[in-house]
Amino acid sequence: MAQPSPTFLRGIVPSMNTPFLDDGSVDLAGIRRSVDTVVQAGVAGLLILAVAGETASLTLPEKRLVAQTFLAHTAGRVPVIIGCSSAEQADRLALAAMARELGAPVMLCQAPAGLSGEALVAQMAALTQVGPPMLMVQDLDFGGPGLPLADILLLRKQLPAFQCLKIEVALPGPKYSAVLEATQGALHVSGGWAAAQMLEALHRGVHAFIPTAMDAIYVAIYRHFQAGDVAQARALHEQLAPVLAFSNQHLDTSIRFFKHLRHREGIFSTPLCRSGVWPLDEHQMRELELNVERVLAMQGQLRS
Repeated sequence: MAQPSPTFLRGIVPSMNTPFLDDGSVDLAGIRRSVDTVVQAGVAGLLILAVAGETASLTLPEKRLVAQTFLAHTAGRVPVIIGCSSAEQADRLALAAMARELGAPVMLCQAPAGLSGEALVAQMAALTQVGPPMLMVQDLDFGGPGLPLADILLLRKQLPAFQCLKIEVALPGPKYSAVLEATQGALHVSGGWAAAQMLEALHRGVHAFIPTAMDAIYVAIYRHFQAGDVAQARALHEQLAPVLAFSNQHLDTSIRFFKHLRHREGIFSTPLCRSGVWPLDEHQMRELELNVERVLAMQGQLRS
């Protein structure tokens, strides 16, 4: 297969949480600490202003502040992908223009619901005219197959900026393979929500993974696999099974779990989530704490 473009996004590209202070304002120091943590872990890039970042709760000025802080502190150490997804095209265009103005190399946008064919191309084309030079399309459909392969290939044919596809659909594995085969490996393919199937995805040739937190563990798994030590990669990934079983129950569970983890790591000042993220009850919190301890122990073993 051909080398995908971009070749620089190979590996782990965490979808970053947005930390908040006790008063609900954005924790800028927490953003800076999180950047240093993930860069030190060896990630290939960062995704910001996506679902894990509670982007729907942020005003446009807050999104600009968050993006500015991430980009300024990352300072080119790794590429920063800015999420531009929204329910309305006008908002998507505003976010794309902001991403370009701030100098982000890549924007991510979820394919708008209900659009296909030339209508889908037209909406995505408008974003590429005002946004960063590279577009990552998020193919998100947890309950179904997501974008038809024909639409993916049409976007690929008509939009040179479309160089990356983030697949988050039901049964993602076969779709990874179908897209890689249809594009001869030239379209960059990443997986997000299906972290539990990371080893399967690696065997299929997926180029990057966009989970949240546990960065050093994911980087170690990826590096072991690429070095040919598949057994060690698999052993390490299997240790994450209870964590993933808990955190991947629901997107809101995931956000709360990883913000608690960042808080325990000393990266976030608080584990606060804004309204709209479901709270956890006492039984869920018990499991959360147990799994946070499991992750901290694994990360300690990697450092030793």
